[in-house]
Amino acid sequence: MVSLYPLSNSNSSARSNSSSPRTVEEIFKDYSARRVGLLRALTHDVDEFYGFCDPAEEVPPELPEPALGINFARDGMNRKDWLSLVAVHSDSWLLSVAFYLGARLNRNERKRLFSLINDLPTVFEVVTERKPMKDKPSVDSGSKSRGSTKRSIDGQVKNNPKLADETYEEEDDEHSEALCGSCGGNYSADEFWIGCDVCEKWFHGKCVKITPAKAENIKQYKCPSCMKRGRQ
Repeated sequence: MVSLYPLSNSNSSARSNSSSPRTVEEIFKDYSARRVGLLRALTHDVDEFYGFCDPAEEVPPELPEPALGINFARDGMNRKDWLSLVAVHSDSWLLSVAFYLGARLNRNERKRLFSLINDLPTVFEVVTERKPMKDKPSVDSGSKSRGSTKRSIDGQVKNNPKLADETYEEEDDEHSEALCGSCGGNYSADEFWIGCDVCEKWFHGKCVKITPAKAENIKQYKCPSCMKRGRQ
């Protein structure tokens, strides 16, 4: 009998009693490991998996149940459609496990965990080739792609209203999922934000005491945490 859900057997039950992931980083690492196992089964090893897969009736104890998913009967179903269904339910299970393990996280930690997870393509997106396979499950993945216009755009475009409107629209779309590295608040185009050139995290200007005027004269911005590390 083949189990598609990695780290979800009885061994995980024993492990959860002793060293269950608790911090955002530990939970994200756990999520990434499970995700890699699922992606391998549904991409690189898909022929072997499809040929030998025997949907299990048992579900792992303690962890959220992988409802349907691999247990979805494939009689008469197109192979591609069945794999897509497995992928969809696998995504649901991965999120369930991550937030089950993160039950004790506070509001800002939950936001950060979801942001890390959301930077990765879903299993469904990879299996259906909606996203490229070459993603790296790292803490800061995607942070550079959120935009290269780090400072305030006020001074650069205030003399061109049309450019200003277009730039703000683009900025709002690119950074809509960004969280302030200081207070954990969501990005808003109505507020001034600044990005650290070292750790690439974003901050409310008010949280790091940087105004648009100050930002204009900063060639390379370092957030308080990076400044502190630089002195050590």
